[in-house]
Amino acid sequence: MNETENKTKAVEEQKPSGKRRYLSAEKKYQLFLEAERGGQPLGEILRREGLYSSDLARIRDHVKEGALERLRARPGPKPQTVGVDEYAALKQELEAKERAMSDMSVELAILRKKTSGGTWVR
Repeated sequence: MNETENKTKAVEEQKPSGKRRYLSAEKKYQLFLEAERGGQPLGEILRREGLYSSDLARIRDHVKEGALERLRARPGPKPQTVGVDEYAALKQELEAKERAMSDMSVELAILRKKTSGGTWVR
């Protein structure tokens, strides 16, 4: 083999297979920690994993966002969500109770007038 064949072979071995690589959250976090420790040069870590510096910057941003989101969370029970059907039923029940309450307030006003000696004729 001559020198050009060796270079061509080396370039072919370095080319990605064309398939997109998806890293798990655990792997991304491990890469983040490894890069932050500074034990190895950053370029070496990126080459080993087949990543670009922009990929590492994106991972750093995601780690920061996740940490901030987690730190913002308040302690205690989480608010409960209600399904669409249950929401509609609760809304109808509330409207029915509001109608009943308005009817009762009218009746109360009438009873107060009757007991205070007021007349209906004006």
